[in-house]
Amino acid sequence: MSLPSNVHVSRHPCLMAKLSRLRSKGTESREVKSLVNDISTILGCEALATALTAVDGPKGETPIGYEYTTTTVEPQALSIVPILRSGLGMVEAIQNILPEPVPVHHLGLYREPTTLEPVEYYNNLPHHLPSSSSEAGAKASSLAIVVDPVIATGGTCAAAIQTLKEWGVKKIVVLSVIAATEGVKRAAEEWPGAVDIWVAGVDSELTPNGMLKPGVGDVGDRLFLTIGK
Repeated sequence: MSLPSNVHVSRHPCLMAKLSRLRSKGTESREVKSLVNDISTILGCEALATALTAVDGPKGETPIGYEYTTTTVEPQALSIVPILRSGLGMVEAIQNILPEPVPVHHLGLYREPTTLEPVEYYNNLPHHLPSSSSEAGAKASSLAIVVDPVIATGGTCAAAIQTLKEWGVKKIVVLSVIAATEGVKRAAEEWPGAVDIWVAGVDSELTPNGMLKPGVGDVGDRLFLTIGK
C-alpha cells in the first residue's frame, strides 16, 4: 500500500487492538466512545510529538522552594477543529494532551447522498469571512488540529483543509481513526506542504455509498445512538 509521505499510519500495538475492537458490531455505544477517546489519545501523542516543539518558559518554583525553568510548547497559537458531528468524540482526548487550553472551532460538513461531495452547513472560525484581503488570517491559528474519525472519499477532509487554508492557518494536523486509501490520498494532496495526516488504520475499499469496507460503520451514529435514523 503506497501512501503519500505526509500520511502516517500508526503501528502502536495497543491502538491496533483497540481499532479491532471498534470494528465489531457488538461494541456498544459507551465502549465506542471510550475506544474513540483512547485511539485519539495514542494517535494525538504520536502526531503532536512531531508537530510541536518544547521550549523554555518562565521560571517556576517547586513545592519545596527550588527554582526551575518551566517548559511550554510552540506554536502557541493552536486550535482544535472537530468535523461535526463525529469529530466531537475526539476533542476531549486532544484537550487532555495539550498543556494549556486552546480554542475549539467547529466545522459542519455533510456528504451529499448522490454525489458524495461535501456540503458546509456550519462554520464558527473567527473572522473566517474577512472584509478585505489584509484581514485574512489575522485571527487564524498557526496550527489547526482537525479531528474526524473517518476519512472515506476524502472530500470532507479536503474541504476542511481548504477552508482552514483560506482562513490563514499555516499548518494542519489531521487526526483520524480510520481512512480509505483513495480518500486519504485525496486529502493529503489538497495542501501537501502544510498538512500531515495521522490515522490508526487504512482500509483499501469503499462501498458504493461511500462507506469504508470493512470499516467501523457510521461513528457518529454509534457515538450518539442514532443508528437507523
